[in-house]
Amino acid sequence: MMKKIYDYGLDDLKNYVHALGLKDFKARQIYSWLYKKRVDDFNKMTDLSRDLIARLESEFMINILCLIEKQTARDLTTKFLFKMTDGALVESVLMVFDYGYSACISTQVGCNMGCTFCASGLLKKVRDLSAGEILAQVLYIQKYLDEQGERLGNIVLMGTGEPFDNYENVMKALAIINDPHGLEIGARHISISTCGVAPMIYRFADEKVQYNLAISLHAPNDELRSKLMPINKAYPLKELFKALEYYALDNNRRITFEYLLLNGINDTVECADQLQQLLKGLNAYINLIPYNEVKEKNYRTANDRQALLFYDMLKKRNVAVTLRQKKGDDIDAACGQLRAKYEAGE
Repeated sequence: MMKKIYDYGLDDLKNYVHALGLKDFKARQIYSWLYKKRVDDFNKMTDLSRDLIARLESEFMINILCLIEKQTARDLTTKFLFKMTDGALVESVLMVFDYGYSACISTQVGCNMGCTFCASGLLKKVRDLSAGEILAQVLYIQKYLDEQGERLGNIVLMGTGEPFDNYENVMKALAIINDPHGLEIGARHISISTCGVAPMIYRFADEKVQYNLAISLHAPNDELRSKLMPINKAYPLKELFKALEYYALDNNRRITFEYLLLNGINDTVECADQLQQLLKGLNAYINLIPYNEVKEKNYRTANDRQALLFYDMLKKRNVAVTLRQKKGDDIDAACGQLRAKYEAGE
């Protein structure tokens, strides 16, 4: 079976060329062609010998995803549906903000977390994405922006899948994305979003990396969170926050809590009071996110007035909070939505 070239970091490429009797600089040349010049054909690597190019072509795949569908919203949010080499379908999203471009990337084919509001769970997990398949999504979006003379500034692992359920591949992909010789996106511009896999938060804390940690919270108490997110039954809020306190001890990083606004469910005065107590003493803030409605789910988003009202409730309680502008609500922008629609033949 052919290997995926993007699964190879710089050290892996050095080991590969060493086995061929070549020196380190050949690995650096290949790496530069992949990530700095962003070519998608080994024959374009003009400073490599014909023998090395032939060897690479015989052993590695360089085009590991194919665009199946692209949707662009009024606000220029763009969703990409990709097909992997085994036919698996994966989504990525490019968002435009005042501060620049941000890409939302998937880490698994399908998702087993079972969050009741999420389109990702409509199709169960098939497999993990390899490091190269995670990375290839970012690379494709950067090439798309290259055509416009633009630069991708931020990466969020908030697409389909639970990143901490695919830990090794995620960390390897991010190392190449962050590498000054790779895609050179700063660690503080990379965010990993987890629904709360507490044991992996301890492991992540021990890495001492500067990536941002985001927690999909969505409810301020165990009863409601367990209804919305089955993961809470395995790792309830007390256990989750114990892990976060451990993370905060040695990592001077502010934690983000993502909070989808579900009309009449988690946007009450009582919820605001509970959030104030839950976050007390923690270096953190709440990112309120308007919900992109999914027809198969019975949840409704809070309208602009309700969202601002809940935002004001938190501000009055001295909770650090932001309200994210709604993105892509006129396309299938919710995680897993376009893939599920395509799989259903709609």
